[in-house]
Amino acid sequence: MNVILMGPPGAGKGTQAEIIKVAFPIPHISTGDMFREAVQNQTPLGKEAKKYMDEGKLVPDEVTIGIVEERLAQADCDQGFLLDGFPRTTIQAEALDKVLERLHKKIDTAINITVPTELLVRRVVGRISCKECKAIYNLEFNPPSQTGVCDICGGSLTQRSDDQEETARKRLEVYSEQTAPLLAYYENKGVLHTLRGDRETREVFADIKNILERL
Repeated sequence: MNVILMGPPGAGKGTQAEIIKVAFPIPHISTGDMFREAVQNQTPLGKEAKKYMDEGKLVPDEVTIGIVEERLAQADCDQGFLLDGFPRTTIQAEALDKVLERLHKKIDTAINITVPTELLVRRVVGRISCKECKAIYNLEFNPPSQTGVCDICGGSLTQRSDDQEETARKRLEVYSEQTAPLLAYYENKGVLHTLRGDRETREVFADIKNILERL
C-alpha cells in the first residue's frame, strides 16, 4: 500500500505515522526528518533547506522531489510506503505521479487530518521532541514525566526553532495558501479520505486503520 498522510503542522501526522508503521509493514518517509538530518550534517542541501525552514516556508520543489525520488527507489519501499509531509502542492503531486510511474507504482490513498487553527497553534508552540529516539511530547497536552527528559529513552528534549508562535502561524498560512488545493487533486482521483484530528489519538488511528485495511 502506498499512502500519503496529509494535514497542517500540528495536526498529529507524526504521531499517527509512528502508530501506522508499527501496525503495517511499510516505511514511514518524512521529508521533514530528511531535511533536518541534512541541516544537522550541514550538507549543501541542508544549508539551503534551513533558510526556508527557519522562515516557515516550503523547501523548493527541485530539492524536495529529488530527495523523495531517491528514497522511494530504495528496496524497503517495494511493498509500500507512508509519505508524511510530501507532496504539499499540486505541482509536487504531479511530479510525484511521474516519479511513481517510472517506479511502476501509484498512490493508493491520501489521508487528510484536519484540526481547528487555534488548536493547531497551541499544539505546535508546545511541541517538544527527543533528540535520541524522536519521541514527541507537548507541554500542554502530553508533557513528559520529568521536565526536559524523554520518558522512553531518557534523552534530552528540545523544541524546534520553527515551532515559535509567529513562525507557526506563518507556516499555517503558507499551508492554507499553497497546500489546500492539493485536496481537490486527490479528491478528483478518488483516493482522498478526510478525518478529524481534534480527537483522542486512538480514535483517529481507528479510522486510519479501517481505511488501510480495505486497500
